[in-house]
Amino acid sequence: MQIEIAIVAVIIFFILSYSGKISINKLIADNEMYIRRLKESDWDFYVKAKYGDSVNPDLLFNKRVRNALIITFLAFCLLISNFSYVYALICIVIFFFFFKMDYINIKNYYKKHLHEIDTMLPYYLKGLEILIQHYTVPVAIGKSLEDAPEIFKDGLKELISAINAGDDTIEPYMEFARQYPVRDSMRMMRLLYRLSLGRQERKQEQLLAFSRTISSLQQKARDTKYKNRLDKMESKTMSMLITTGIGVVILLVIAVLLLMNI
Repeated sequence: MQIEIAIVAVIIFFILSYSGKISINKLIADNEMYIRRLKESDWDFYVKAKYGDSVNPDLLFNKRVRNALIITFLAFCLLISNFSYVYALICIVIFFFFFKMDYINIKNYYKKHLHEIDTMLPYYLKGLEILIQHYTVPVAIGKSLEDAPEIFKDGLKELISAINAGDDTIEPYMEFARQYPVRDSMRMMRLLYRLSLGRQERKQEQLLAFSRTISSLQQKARDTKYKNRLDKMESKTMSMLITTGIGVVILLVIAVLLLMNI
């Protein structure tokens, strides 16, 4: 009986959705102020890390909420004939489970590709270093925007806007580092800020220190890349040896059984 009720409820739900009588998207839009409280603070960063500017983090978040609500509704339909406080709690757990799944998946993607994202910053800074030799730091950042990695562009625009608005403190640089918490971003932004404050006669000295730090970061990135490649090769070799060993053992067992039957 529960399945029949669930099927009827689902059919009615989709008919009403298709006809426009009810709309989950409208429900989410009307309650956006409350739903946004469920949004993780680093959600936008992870979305940009995976998709760049091709996907709107807010729209993707709304899709997460919509999908979780639909699945929760289906679970509610299955449990409606014997509904109780326990089943209500189960529905809430189901909602948060499916709601968090996309966040966990995209966060795992970031961790899996962390090295690729980390290497973007030192190589971007290397190009910025060349521009700083001819321009002030704020102007160099503005000129570097076009060739910057997609993931950093929004943060750089905010950094430039804050500087142009008259904020000459370290805060805009630190805000960029907090927005993109990749390896050594805090330290590099501090160095960049000090370089922006340096007097012209000390600029070359500070620029050399900045360049050495970037080169060190690039070397770390290369070392990590080679280490990951070596670990991957070792893993494949070990898997091949284990598979070969298991195959040999199976063949030996079969051979022994055949000899025993003879």
